[in-house]
Amino acid sequence: MIRPTTIVLVGPMGAGKSTIGRLLAAKSGFHFLDTDHVIEARTGADIAWIFDVEGESGFRDREHQVLNELSQEPQTVVATGGGIVVREENRAILQAMDSVVYLKASIEQLIARTAKDKKRPLLQVADPKARIQQLLEERDPLYQSVADYVVETDGQSPKATVHNILKLLNI
Repeated sequence: MIRPTTIVLVGPMGAGKSTIGRLLAAKSGFHFLDTDHVIEARTGADIAWIFDVEGESGFRDREHQVLNELSQEPQTVVATGGGIVVREENRAILQAMDSVVYLKASIEQLIARTAKDKKRPLLQVADPKARIQQLLEERDPLYQSVADYVVETDGQSPKATVHNILKLLNI
């Protein structure tokens, strides 16, 4: 396999995309970019505020623009937001990229990892567990459709997950 020029991490919120992405970039010698962080840096506002002011649709417009730009960045690990796959045009961009890794986690793990996080707009509901389950049911087929690789993260440390990804990609 030829060394990928871009590695993209997709998966639900709480799967570890940002944490694993930083470690993966450090181990591979790539740059690290997180779509949510790029959006926040450009707008000067956090994701929750963007959701409040522009709605999910406005946020998804910004996310699409950032993904399109980052897809051209060589030697980069890109961590994406959990909902990036909901738009067909984003799935097309992802499918055209070198190596897309779906970080898959169980509902129990996702709940444990997001339980105290108040910065996730889609989880600010009465029953976050039901919301995570609903989102996963809707999005899992979409993550699968863009992924070149699926990596289970349950019971794995971030370092072990990074090791597994590097092995899969022959890096």
